[in-house]
Amino acid sequence: MQEIKEWLKKTIKNKYDLDFDVEINPAPGNIEADYSTNVSLKLAGELHKSPMEIAEEIKNSLNVMELAEGQSVLEVSVSQPGFINFVLSDAYLASSIDALSDDFADSMKSDQYEDKTVICEFSDPNPFKVLHVGHLYTSIVGDSIGKLFEYAGAKVIRANYGGDVGLHVAKTMYALQKKKIEKLKIEDIGKCYVEGTAAYEDDEAAKLDITKLNKEIYKINAEKLHDTSTAELYWKGRELSYDYFENFYDSIGVKFDKYYPESTVAALGLKTVKEQLKNGVYEMSGAAVIFDGEKYGLHTRVFINGEGIPTYEAKDVGLVLTKWKDYHFDKSIIITGSEQLEYMKVVYKSIEQFEPELTKRTTHLVHGLVKLPGNVKMSSRKGNFLKAVDVIEMVKDELKNEYESTDDKVSLAAIKYAFLKYKMGGNIVFDPKESVKMTGNSGPYLLYACVRARKILEKVADTAGSESISSAEDVFTNEERSLVKKILEYKTLLGEAVSEMAPHKVANYLYELAQEFSRFYENCAVVGSDKEKERAKLVKVYLDTMTHGLGILGIEVPEEM
Repeated sequence: MQEIKEWLKKTIKNKYDLDFDVEINPAPGNIEADYSTNVSLKLAGELHKSPMEIAEEIKNSLNVMELAEGQSVLEVSVSQPGFINFVLSDAYLASSIDALSDDFADSMKSDQYEDKTVICEFSDPNPFKVLHVGHLYTSIVGDSIGKLFEYAGAKVIRANYGGDVGLHVAKTMYALQKKKIEKLKIEDIGKCYVEGTAAYEDDEAAKLDITKLNKEIYKINAEKLHDTSTAELYWKGRELSYDYFENFYDSIGVKFDKYYPESTVAALGLKTVKEQLKNGVYEMSGAAVIFDGEKYGLHTRVFINGEGIPTYEAKDVGLVLTKWKDYHFDKSIIITGSEQLEYMKVVYKSIEQFEPELTKRTTHLVHGLVKLPGNVKMSSRKGNFLKAVDVIEMVKDELKNEYESTDDKVSLAAIKYAFLKYKMGGNIVFDPKESVKMTGNSGPYLLYACVRARKILEKVADTAGSESISSAEDVFTNEERSLVKKILEYKTLLGEAVSEMAPHKVANYLYELAQEFSRFYENCAVVGSDKEKERAKLVKVYLDTMTHGLGILGIEVPEEM
């Protein structure tokens, strides 16, 4: 649709001397056209004319211009309240499919972020704690956003930030000290965090011991000490945690380029906050250093506590500066839970005072909670949270019960699609039973739609060598035409998904495309028909589009289902 967009933009420039962005969308069901634009409604305020009058003027100007040698658009019409509608020629649609079939990969290339470096920070689990369903969600969404930017030509760095020092470590270590280090397992760490948290909250003596242990752990990490039982236990627990993270990420097909433990950025954060204290960005409050966010309509937070230890806030300052030093990024994306929104506003408002360019290049995306049906409130602090591995096992059990399937590709498709089909921001209710259904809006349904197309192609000889669709007579039935139009929306849709960092747009498009293919499959025979070659080419482009889109979602299509 890019040709029509450029055609319209050129007409508006010539007619009204305005550079105006144009959106082209599928025409509403009550309009007999392929595509429509509401640009006349947007121009009405600028030109002080009615949308219908503007639409007629643009239509009349378009009719005297040429587009693709006059073969793309058969008809231009106007409808209330000011839509301009386009009917595309079969020849144009067919030649577009031929071009995709000849070189799909090249046709899909995008230069939106060519030669740009984008760093995506997501998942961010803390060592000495167990991965929960929120980490699974952000790992899947963050990886897909990274794939969108890679599609757009960017060099993408996937980063992972976690607290290898801090009070949560001290709470876990307090309980871990009762364990035998040679028998220590990652399962012990999750249980000990719950036990240590309870002791910190309920036992004043334990709270003092944990506070003292917290300082000791900072020293162990900073000075790389290994000569005490506490140091030995700390390094063992840290090693177990990172091995556990790596194994889990590998199991879901997510690869990180860089891990940033808090300990590696804390010193720079502490130093920077102290320097900016002298410049008036931060200020003293008793023995602590704070940022007065209330001056900016935010809240006030502590960046260095009364004992001189950098808080999470100061460490985040150090993280931003370290990422910049490492990569000089063009864009930085950070994905966290929505509960971090106000916190991050304060941190970045403070950084804005001395490094405004870094905050301009940074986008903070937030997500809600992932819950099971029944809306049960879960808490890692209380130990009643949903572990990431539990979700995967639930889905595998459902697949095995329903279809006797143990295919990891199918179970991961079920989980990833169930998360990615929703717009990021709100809470998600994840239903394992719904996620594995072979009918309806699910990952397995999309996989089946691909496998079915592949089976058709296996029965057709040499589709790559078939004559072009545009050379055939009586080119398209209604079902073929609908499928073609939906396929041709894909590249524009991808551009929008990149700009909005919205994998859900790709997911929802793929579901709609699979539905169009289902209607085509039911009404248009391929194998053995007198249009076998042409229809096989259409099926091939459909499969290429589905496979490409599922790849953006991190979903691999299996050979069989």
